[in-house]
Amino acid sequence: MGSPRLCGCSFFLLLVVVVVVQLSAAGIVGPSFATAAAALSTPRRSSKLSRIQKKLLHRLNKPPVKTIQSPDGDLIDCVLSTLQPAFEHPLLKNHTIEKPPSFLLKFKSEETLSQKQIWHESGECPVGTVPIRRTLAKDILRAGSIDKYRTKKGGMSAVPKPSPATITSSSHEHAISYMQGDSYNGAQATINVWSPRVDVPSEFSLSQIWILAGAFTSDLNSIEAGWQVSPDMYGDNNPRLFTYWTADGYQTTGCYNLLCSGFVQTSNTIAIGASISPVSSYGGTQYEIGILIWKDPNTGAWWMQFGENTLVGYWPASLFTHLAGSATVLEWGGEVVNSEPGGQHTTTEMGSGQFAEAGFGEASYMRNIQFVDTTNVLRSVVGLQTLTEQPNCYDIQGGFNSAWGNFFYYGGPGQNPNCP
Repeated sequence: MGSPRLCGCSFFLLLVVVVVVQLSAAGIVGPSFATAAAALSTPRRSSKLSRIQKKLLHRLNKPPVKTIQSPDGDLIDCVLSTLQPAFEHPLLKNHTIEKPPSFLLKFKSEETLSQKQIWHESGECPVGTVPIRRTLAKDILRAGSIDKYRTKKGGMSAVPKPSPATITSSSHEHAISYMQGDSYNGAQATINVWSPRVDVPSEFSLSQIWILAGAFTSDLNSIEAGWQVSPDMYGDNNPRLFTYWTADGYQTTGCYNLLCSGFVQTSNTIAIGASISPVSSYGGTQYEIGILIWKDPNTGAWWMQFGENTLVGYWPASLFTHLAGSATVLEWGGEVVNSEPGGQHTTTEMGSGQFAEAGFGEASYMRNIQFVDTTNVLRSVVGLQTLTEQPNCYDIQGGFNSAWGNFFYYGGPGQNPNCP
């Protein structure tokens, strides 16, 4: 961002002005403060500011039909579905939005499902549009660059998730259940939602499903979805619905949410990256979301389903190499970033911040864990295994009963007397 001829102070000033102007447009700061800040810029700086704004808008934001001011501070742009970021991908230039599959795989209806996103309190997006969380200059400023903002923390070459073939030694730590086989067409889980404490803004805590194929190297294909708390990305500690994908082991392809081209959104009611509400409480009501990712046998696209019957959108098969066919590894669980591996462990919490043995009402859990077979039938998982790199920091315990099917509790507080 910006011209290399600008000194550090000038570049910083331009970013500050961009932030203030956008906050003013959103009604977050008063006009007098915004005017005073804008007055600090010279005509030459104003010209460069204009180029920065155009670059930001061109690369990440699309012109909205309608904009909704969410109570949590987000701006949700209702963008024509034909103008969404997906179609900037070279492989999707002439792509026609696919019709929803002729049948849906069904979740069991649950009263505690937390299907609400906070922005709905302020409005709805019209039919024919898709809701997209607007990127502001302050978002880029927190991350340092657009590329850092939209990719996995730790860089685009982050080590892939652990599997039977490899235990990651990177700053990413996990507590997961997994199954490995020849071919799977999807996975689902019901996940209770928490708001874990994140130690420093550059770390995150998430709970998700992984759909994987290929070697756990630069060859890896991955589709991911769940909820995430990431102060650097979103500017707060709200749990948010998120997606991620990569076709080359997190190196140069893929991104979070809709921050790059690829994922084709079809829903006008779900905003990827928006806050989820309400959140589970200790000893109180447990609020959940349902995530199902499954492959359309006719087109090869991987569809994401939120809750009982809402199709959010799909990843076209053409984005992938190995996932153009079936998945070979499925994973469910939690992930955190420990920003100082080898030093004092982070206090960033996974899940609820409680270890698995705390059980219902205190620990985080996933239940109704199933996989989709090659005939597109939901099946009970077989040979489910568990894995965690730092069991004294975050752990996992599996189980089965008639009400929940296959389930597990997982999580932890991070640093504690046994995890120094």
